[in-house]
Amino acid sequence: MAGKLTIKSVTPQSLIHTRKGNEELLARYLRVWTRLDPGQTAMATSAAPRSELAPCITLSRKIGVGALEVAEIVADKLGYAVADRALIELIANQADISEKAIAFFDERFPGYANRTFKYLFGEKAFIDSDYSRHLVRAVLGMAASAPTVFVGRGAHMILPRERVLAVRCICSDDYRAKRMAKLLGIGKAAAMKKLSSNDKEQAAFFRKVFGLKKAVAYEFDLVINLDHICDPGAAADIIVLAFERKYTAKDDLNKEKITA
Repeated sequence: MAGKLTIKSVTPQSLIHTRKGNEELLARYLRVWTRLDPGQTAMATSAAPRSELAPCITLSRKIGVGALEVAEIVADKLGYAVADRALIELIANQADISEKAIAFFDERFPGYANRTFKYLFGEKAFIDSDYSRHLVRAVLGMAASAPTVFVGRGAHMILPRERVLAVRCICSDDYRAKRMAKLLGIGKAAAMKKLSSNDKEQAAFFRKVFGLKKAVAYEFDLVINLDHICDPGAAADIIVLAFERKYTAKDDLNKEKITA
């Protein structure tokens, strides 16, 4: 597949969250996207198009920060789905699935996907990347199916900015290395080496897909330093409060909870 990116490095996320929950969630998305058995999933929605997406949350981070743990606490508090990198990659790398996702999205939000592609890609060379197109389809399809907390893959660049609380989770490399060393059962020096490789791959991803060298602070509503707010529950509380303050006054949050 032209332009497909392959992520080879072992990360805490790939160890912990190539998970049964992702397989179950993907099956539920597919039931919605293919219109199969819509009455038996909480993500099923009416046939009538909505005027706008339900608000979503995106967490941007470097590998090893611990954003996924924070995201799951946030999602549990709000009754949202969690789309981690593994799930987004799974959908983006399978053309038949991503086509179903965008068909569902286009039915609910006519014309928006084309505007998104034009905004993101314009006439730049990387518009020819199959992966880039499938990535956009995956994120838009998931957001249209259910209110979601997205972790990674530049989701805040894809979704309509007015419908996203964009959060950046940061910390020192020392914190990341200690966390990765503990998760993988390796020495700190080996963890630092893996992080360096992961950081290079992540930078290459953003250059190829979005034409950006790095994430900049003004892209986000909120930046949380996990060196200093190191309790994931406390970080999640801050995000939930910011989300509710941003949207509750003008939205009912359109909660379509995903239940087991």
